[in-house]
Amino acid sequence: MRNARYYILNDRDQWLIKFNDEEFGPYLTQAEATLFAVEAAQKLSDRGAKAVVYLRGENGRLRREWVCEQAA
Repeated sequence: MRNARYYILNDRDQWLIKFNDEEFGPYLTQAEATLFAVEAAQKLSDRGAKAVVYLRGENGRLRREWVCEQAA
């Protein structure tokens, strides 16, 4: 199974999650978007994928928020 990458993005005062060319949301807060992204990533990790959640900061750079290095 390939790596699963979730991206948390801020767009006009709302938060979105991007995964495989799809957008999910909007979410009212960064924390809410992060919670949903991590839950989804954990489910894929449990099925054998290496899963990572990234946050795009105000400077436009991505940073890892959550990672499961070892697939189940």
